[in-house]
Amino acid sequence: MTATTDQDAALRIAAGRKPFVEPLRLGERLKEIRLAHQWTLEDVSQRTGLARSTLSKIENSQISPTFTAVQKLINGLGIDLPQLLSPPRVQPHTMGRRDLTRRGEGQRHPTPTYEHELLSCELAQKRMIPFKTIVRARAFEEFSEWVRHDGEEFLMVLDGEIRLYTQYYEPLALASGDSIYFDSAMGHALVSVSEADAMVLSVCTRGDSSA
Repeated sequence: MTATTDQDAALRIAAGRKPFVEPLRLGERLKEIRLAHQWTLEDVSQRTGLARSTLSKIENSQISPTFTAVQKLINGLGIDLPQLLSPPRVQPHTMGRRDLTRRGEGQRHPTPTYEHELLSCELAQKRMIPFKTIVRARAFEEFSEWVRHDGEEFLMVLDGEIRLYTQYYEPLALASGDSIYFDSAMGHALVSVSEADAMVLSVCTRGDSSA
């Protein structure tokens, strides 16, 4: 078979193919709508009656929503079908955003066991939530329940020493300069074991509920 004949055959095959249609990225679009309204998965669950686990699987393209689920999304979120089926917007790689927090100028949020200082508070729809924490607690028994929130967390000890309690692991001692990355949906709690209150820096992914 000659090269010309091969090319003709390839053209005939290509001509017989159906035109390429980009698959619906409904999960990405649902997440885009949710984040645009600053809704958590729990917010969407309450609005639509769909379980958080189901919504998470839809957003991550692990399952395709049934017709009934699509109806619940449309009615619960107050949108129409074209809005839900529109392709997600392409986000620019560089948005040029920045948010400076001077020393001591973060947003204070004291609790009985911690004193949080939220950083970069002026920047809306962040993908990460950074904050410093002074660890006041001296015993695990000071916590009435596990601390937990959706997403993942990076933690570094800035000063002092802490003991990190987690739901599925033995307590872990961390000293200044030590760091750890963990699933923050897992129950966890920090206790200061140094003479003075310890200080840590945490960065959480923006999950489905606030930290």
